[in-house]
Formats: sequence, structure tokens, C-alpha cells
Amino acid sequence: MAPEDAMVAGAEKRPVSSVLLVIAMQTEALPVVQKLSLTEVADSGFPKGVPWVRYHGFYKDLEINLVWPGKDQTLGVDSVGTVPASLVTYAAIQALQPDLIINAGTAGGFKEKGACIGDVYLATDVAYHDRRIPIPVFDLYGVGCRLACSTPSLQKELDLKVGKLSTGNSLDMSPQDESSIIANDATVKDMEGAAVAYVADLLKVPAIFVKAVTDIIDGEKPSAEEFMQNLIAVTAALEQGITKVIDFINGKCLCDL
Repeated sequence: MAPEDAMVAGAEKRPVSSVLLVIAMQTEALPVVQKLSLTEVADSGFPKGVPWVRYHGFYKDLEINLVWPGKDQTLGVDSVGTVPASLVTYAAIQALQPDLIINAGTAGGFKEKGACIGDVYLATDVAYHDRRIPIPVFDLYGVGCRLACSTPSLQKELDLKVGKLSTGNSLDMSPQDESSIIANDATVKDMEGAAVAYVADLLKVPAIFVKAVTDIIDGEKPSAEEFMQNLIAVTAALEQGITKVIDFINGKCLCDL
């Protein structure tokens, strides 16, 4: 067994002690920060000048770090999308060495797959829908499908909805994206998950994905309009879902999830 495999195996048999929450938007992050009584860290451990924000605290037996990519330094909006998510996840893993990552946030959902506004999903696996490389093997690399950390007990105990997550860098959905999302068999669609999964897999940190539905992609309303209309209410559902997940994780080993 390689040393890194031995470390992973050992981690599975001791209680989780450090959790890293990766959240893309301030509106999604702040209810969780308040609920878990986290405090912003001035000396974040991140490179000087980056807008990334880190909150830290202890909740029950867990050390919690929450990171979000901060505001775009030119336009002042949340730094959403795969590039900021992957960078802040990489930096946070390097600095904080968490036992487990939770990527949490809002997402679009498909009513055809049973999604409703306010539903909280636990993603079983994640993939991209906007990296189309029609060359053998590169096509699979583009999709980048990765499994989330297996959590059968968590799913059963909390009775969360379960589905596949598809990630892309656009809020809207082009016909090409739609074809790829269907091929991914996805129930929910976001702008960060597959990027976080890539980094987590690269650095061998288990990750789970908790997504709350703000808009119905195959519904009547435009996604952007419905997203803004429901964002505040759905972030409350997301916070409740995250808190339940963290309560369940507390005191358990990875293999007990």
C-alpha cells in the first residue's frame, strides 16, 4: 500500500475532526457562518492580495473552516464559477489539511427528475457539462465524472434527496449544455461542484456536495429571475441542511457516514 493510501485508510477509521466548507456566494455563506458561530480570520493563510475569505470556529467536536472566493476585485460581485472555486479549495486544503470537504450551495433543479424549489440534495457524483472535447479519451476527461464520498448512513438518517450534479460556468443552459446534462443524468446543476471535486480528488480529501434548489431549469420562469426571487429563502433551507449534515458527521468516522 502506498503511503498516501495508508493515510487515507487510517483517516477513515478515526472520527472526523476538521471540516472544510467551500461555498461560492456570500449570501449562501453568511447564514451558515451565523448558525455555527464562525469568525472571520484576518490572517487567512492565503496569498496576500487575494479576495478569498475564511471563517473559523468550533462546533461540537469539530473544527470548522468555511471559505468563499470573495468579491471580484474589479466588479464587486461574488466570484462564482469553477476557476475561483478550484483555486480557493486548493489553497484551503494546503493551508488547513481538512479531513472532509463539504461543497455547499444553491443549484438549479430539473422537475422532470423530481426537483422542487427548496429541496436539498446530496450529490452522488459530479461531472461537467460544458467541457466538450470530441476526441477519444479527451471526451471523458472533459466530462470529468467523479464520485462523491459515499454516505449511505447520512442519506438514510437525514432523508435528503439524492441525485447527480452537473457543473458548468453559465447560469443559463444552451442546447449543447442540455444534451450534456442529460447525458450526465443530472438532477441538479451548479457552477462549482465538479471543480471542487477535481481538486479534492487530486489532493485525496473526501468530499460531499450539498445543493439546495433555487430555480427549476425545465420550468416556465427564466432561471436568472427565479434564482434571484428564491435565493434568500433557499439559503435558509441550505443552512438547515448543512447543519443537519454537520450534526450527523460529529463524532463519526468517514466509514460510518
